[in-house]
Amino acid sequence: MLTLAFLAVCLVSIVLVPLGVPGTFIMVAAALAADYFASAGIGWLAIGTSLILAVIAEVLEWTLSARFAEKYGGSKRAAWGALIGGFVGAFAGVPVPVIGSMIGAFAGAFLGALIGEYSQRESDATSATRVATGALIGKAAATAIKLAIAFTIATLLTFALIRG
Repeated sequence: MLTLAFLAVCLVSIVLVPLGVPGTFIMVAAALAADYFASAGIGWLAIGTSLILAVIAEVLEWTLSARFAEKYGGSKRAAWGALIGGFVGAFAGVPVPVIGSMIGAFAGAFLGALIGEYSQRESDATSATRVATGALIGKAAATAIKLAIAFTIATLLTFALIRG
């Protein structure tokens, strides 16, 4: 029964990841709770590895839009705009049920990079739009990577639970 409940938590957490909710940390917390309260036998190695992966996923989610903005020819200001815009957009989108944070984070990264790049003296609308598109692609890539890491964490913890 514990395995099925844990698997359900993992599946819900995976669904939450693209919506901007830190589902990777929810899975780690669930594993920690199962191991502590139910003596599930997951083990500290699996939980620690999952925690490290969750931290990596979060860092990648928030930095790849900035990196891609720079890769597409953007300035440091555009990179910071993408990073800050993604944060602000995610929080601004919270009032919109279900997908607000995700849409807000994508729109925020795009607009932040656009404003950051366009505010440079030597930038024009075309190059600013190209840089903002790079930030948007980076945000999408980060979300896909975070989703893959979430699947990895769910698999690792579920196998550790079954084995333990």
